[in-house]
Amino acid sequence: MPTLQAFVQYASECADIPDTRRLRHWAKVALRVDTQVTIRIVDEPEGRELNHTYRGKDYATNVLTFVLTEEPCLMGDIVICAPVVEKEAREQHKDLHAHYAHLVVHGILHLHGYDHETEPQAELMEGIETAIITKLGYPTPYLIT
Repeated sequence: MPTLQAFVQYASECADIPDTRRLRHWAKVALRVDTQVTIRIVDEPEGRELNHTYRGKDYATNVLTFVLTEEPCLMGDIVICAPVVEKEAREQHKDLHAHYAHLVVHGILHLHGYDHETEPQAELMEGIETAIITKLGYPTPYLIT
């Protein structure tokens, strides 16, 4: 079983953010190889700044993933924007922690090289995400009610 070394940083004023234990658990379930990751929970200004700086998009997005290196183990950062996650969960009628779990898994899969830029890539990544999220006991993340 792959090992996980996870650091969690809270830089958000939002209320119902999952605790470190849950974030680490969700990340560990998605691992394919030994991984060192920092998961940073941020508010909109930081999320917007990072998305603008690294993707050229002038808005805060739900999750950003930064791969730092693949040797001697996979290392990277996952940044989750709490206000965006809360808004999406509310609009999509999803349990907030289920949505956080999905975004942690999504970020871990990006670290592992998965992407969703083309339809075949998206289908593969969504299938893996769905298998992991349902294994965690949450509903399929791509069903929006």
